[in-house]
Formats: sequence, structure tokens, C-alpha cells
Amino acid sequence: MTGVFDDLAAERGRLQRTSAAHQVAELLREHITAGALSPGTQLPEEALGTALGVSRNTLRESFRLLADQRLVVHEMNRGVFVRVLSADDVADIYVLRRALETAGIRAASVAPPERLAVLRVAVERGEAARVAADWVAVGTADLDFHLGIAALTGSERISEAMGRLLAELRLAFGAMPSAAELHEPFLRRNRTLAELLATGRIAEAEAELASYLDDACRGIVAAIRGDLEVTEC
Repeated sequence: MTGVFDDLAAERGRLQRTSAAHQVAELLREHITAGALSPGTQLPEEALGTALGVSRNTLRESFRLLADQRLVVHEMNRGVFVRVLSADDVADIYVLRRALETAGIRAASVAPPERLAVLRVAVERGEAARVAADWVAVGTADLDFHLGIAALTGSERISEAMGRLLAELRLAFGAMPSAAELHEPFLRRNRTLAELLATGRIAEAEAELASYLDDACRGIVAAIRGDLEVTEC
């Protein structure tokens, strides 16, 4: 496991004595969301404790918090692992995505310009990452784009729920055999959505979002099931 947790070790200075378990859980969630800890990665207590300079008790509490967020699982006599999602998990994630992001789309007409600008920036970051063939960064930009859509509501609770959901969604990305095939078509669609919202075409944006999420869900579920004929999600 040498070197796997080097990036985490570099951030150990962020951790404080107070609420250390929550801070460790947040740090690990950030690394899962960024794609640095992929589905199936084992999280051994000794290696992580050394990397972060925290006790096993702190790690175990942080693992409990992450398990509550559906991001890790404990396997008897084996340890803790970043969760691997099932097709049913993915379908359920998309039920909530539709609710949160549709709320964002419907709020776009009254959202301040700086919130809409976040969408454009995320689109441009994703396109730049595609040119560099950095598909992990493309995925991160895509997640930021959709977090920005939910944030159009101006609700801190919706943004927080979306942030937690997107950490799970990054795990769903891991089910795809090719990150490029997953993200390439949706880069274009992100730009389309951003332009529809920027020009006030809310009904068109809502219809595009519905189609977008249906297509994305079907693609990931089909990859997990090994069934190219998935028609509903």
C-alpha cells in the first residue's frame, strides 16, 4: 500500500483534535468524490492512521460516518473498502438526482448571475480536461457542474445533499469500462444545458435535463448489469 495514501498524508495538517473523526470522514469523502479513492479500494487502519496521524479509534468512527453516507462497507475479517455500487444503487441515486437538479433548473430564472457563472466555469474546466485527456478531471468538472445546478436553488440543505450524493455518483462512474465513453457525450450536453439556462429557456432546460439523466442512468446500469438493452432506469 506504499504511496497509495501519499496525497492524504500531505493534508494531515487540516486535521484538528476537535471532531477529528468528522474531519477524517470529510477528507476521505473529498478524495472519493475526486476519484482518488476508487470503488473497491481497501482502507487499512494502519496505513491510513500513519498517513493522517490519527488513532485507530478516530478512523473507526470516521468509517462509521462514511458507512452512514453509503460510501464505504465493512467486510467481516477483511476490513473496510470503498463501496462498489449495484445497479439498484445507481437507479436510486438517479431518483434523488432528478429531484434535486430539477429544483435547481426551476429556480434558475431567479438565481443570481454568479451562480449561473459557476456552470459556465465547470463546463470550460471539463472541456479543457478533455483536451488534456484527463478523464478523472473531466468527471470532477462534471460533478461540479451538477452541484452548480442544484445550487441554483440557493438552498444550503439541497447543496449539502447534492454534495453527498455526488460522492456516491463518483462510485457509479467506476462501473464504466471507459471514462472517455462515459463523459464525452455529456460534455456537449453540459454546455447545452448551461446555454439554455443562461438564455432563460427554463422549460427546454428541464426537458433536456430529464433526457440527460435518463440516458446517463441507463448507461451506467447497463454497464453494471452487462445488458445493453436496458430501457428504463
